[in-house]
Amino acid sequence: MASIARCLRAARPSAFAAVRSSVSRTVAARPFSVTASNEIRKYTKEHEWIDLAADKKTGVIGISEYAAKALGDLVYVELPEEGRTVNKGDAIGAVESVKSAADINAPVSCKITQINLVLEEKPGNLNQVPEDDSHGGGWIAKVQVDEQGLQDFEALMDSEQYNEFTATEEH
Repeated sequence: MASIARCLRAARPSAFAAVRSSVSRTVAARPFSVTASNEIRKYTKEHEWIDLAADKKTGVIGISEYAAKALGDLVYVELPEEGRTVNKGDAIGAVESVKSAADINAPVSCKITQINLVLEEKPGNLNQVPEDDSHGGGWIAKVQVDEQGLQDFEALMDSEQYNEFTATEEH
């Protein structure tokens, strides 16, 4: 299965331009959100994100708003297996939309500790709130991060770098 980034490259240029123009380029606090804005969210070039908790031992993984909009209406989410230990870049799940299917890759080396079972019944939550790590949000998995995972995390893009990345040529 293709990664999210490869699926976005295959999108029609006109559709891709529409997504690019509709995605907000600033990170702002969500009004009425139960989740505080996290200063340590980072992104991959494959359009996954990870929020690392203040203890730097646990985190939450999901796909970016940019990817969710580019994929279109999601109809199926394959969730990772709880308890599984993965390396950075390993496929941990998949998403299927009316346009295409794509793998969800681990942004860092980690152990999957919890999955968002709500997505099995409501895959559309990924379209509605892809970067919300609250109970009803579109997060994919909660993870435990080790020393290697912390090193992987440091190499990822912050929100400003990610916005610049998505503003450039097709990915």
